[in-house]
Amino acid sequence: MTAPHRPWLSYLCLGSAMALVGSYVGLSKLLVVVFPIFLLAWLRFGIAALAMARWVKRADAEAPLSRHDRRLLFLESFLGNFLFSICMLFGVAMTSALAAGVIMAAIPAVVALLSRVFLDERIPARVALGIACAVGGIALVSVVRHDAGDGGGSLLGNLLLLGAVVCEASYVVIGKRLTGNVSAKRISALVNLWGLVLVTPLGMWQALRYDFGGVPVASWGLLLFYSLTASVFTVWLWMTGLRHVPASSAGVFTVFLPVSAAAVGVAVLGERFSGVQAAAYGLALAGVVLATWPTGPSGSPATPWLRRATRR
Repeated sequence: MTAPHRPWLSYLCLGSAMALVGSYVGLSKLLVVVFPIFLLAWLRFGIAALAMARWVKRADAEAPLSRHDRRLLFLESFLGNFLFSICMLFGVAMTSALAAGVIMAAIPAVVALLSRVFLDERIPARVALGIACAVGGIALVSVVRHDAGDGGGSLLGNLLLLGAVVCEASYVVIGKRLTGNVSAKRISALVNLWGLVLVTPLGMWQALRYDFGGVPVASWGLLLFYSLTASVFTVWLWMTGLRHVPASSAGVFTVFLPVSAAAVGVAVLGERFSGVQAAAYGLALAGVVLATWPTGPSGSPATPWLRRATRR
């Protein structure tokens, strides 16, 4: 007899995953100063590959990967790891904080749209309202940054950030397909291995010209945290939570990415926390509540897709 599913545990996994992503996005700015971008990505995937080596092997109860699953794993890594990192890092460097905040606020909406197109998931009015709250919350954060004198930006940088939004939304939708057939740990390990393969040529090219002897010890420690958080903990938490939550609802949890990044700025970089920022946080959290509040008789979100998934 299988243990009853607890929706709040899935929600906690999804929220924690995106909060960790936001925190390492903020802290990675310190690493970009020390390491070139492609070398940083290569070291990240390499460290994580060592940490997750035991997760690659298929469990006895798990079915072998089909050709379809292999294609999805490659796309998951190519879009959600490789292209997302490149578009995000280069995009933020080329455009303003205002443009970055407004564009990244579109992640939940793009997730809902892709889940409707590719997964045929119905978007209830309550979830749509939650998405609107999430977008409104992050837009308010962007207004505060604009008032601080952060305006402006380049067209190419904005397009790169838009590409990062589409990559992150694709990551959510593809992951929803994978979690039905492959364990969360194995997905994490295989997606990371593909990321390592994709970035190795560029990483090695930058490594040959880099002076590793000048790296401070503190930067190596931060690199270890970044690698394990970005490639191990966040992927496992996300895939674990996504197993029992529709992608359109899970997409709302991506608001924790920019929200937690802003929190790192306040706590670590000493940025002022204003009343408008407090309202933005409230809107973002309201979006999560609207998207996850139980409406079915069993206390879980009453969507036909979810009821089928929990019976698997």
